[in-house]
Amino acid sequence: MAKQPNITASATEEQVLYANLLNKGMGVGLVLLFVTFGLYVFGILEPVIPLDEIASYWRQNAHDYLVQMNKDYLHWDHLPLGWAWAMLLTKGDFLNFLPIAILSGVTIMCYGAIVPGLFRRGDKAYAIMAIAEVVILSAAASGFLAVGH
Repeated sequence: MAKQPNITASATEEQVLYANLLNKGMGVGLVLLFVTFGLYVFGILEPVIPLDEIASYWRQNAHDYLVQMNKDYLHWDHLPLGWAWAMLLTKGDFLNFLPIAILSGVTIMCYGAIVPGLFRRGDKAYAIMAIAEVVILSAAASGFLAVGH
């Protein structure tokens, strides 16, 4: 039987940086999820929809939910679409969206952080791909690429 070669794998500096940032970002996001959910559930921050009425909205699809919530509570001239939730961060039920947005943005931050190291190492192809990831993910998160409105 032939002896297996001794294969070792090591992570690059950029991989370690990405992993560390991802770990910290996910930790912060998770803690914020618990905190904001606690503020909501324990009634520390008043929600848009009272907790005892929220179950009546669960049967609705997203569009119908937004229409009904706007009609019953917000009374805005338009539906709260896209990033409109950011205007409601003082409400307990919408404050929960903030850690979700942070968790969604961690990947963008990680890609952005590794770009300088990739260029420094002369890894231009990966650096350009990382920049493209940042641009595409940022455009998608911004709502700029939204269709069907």
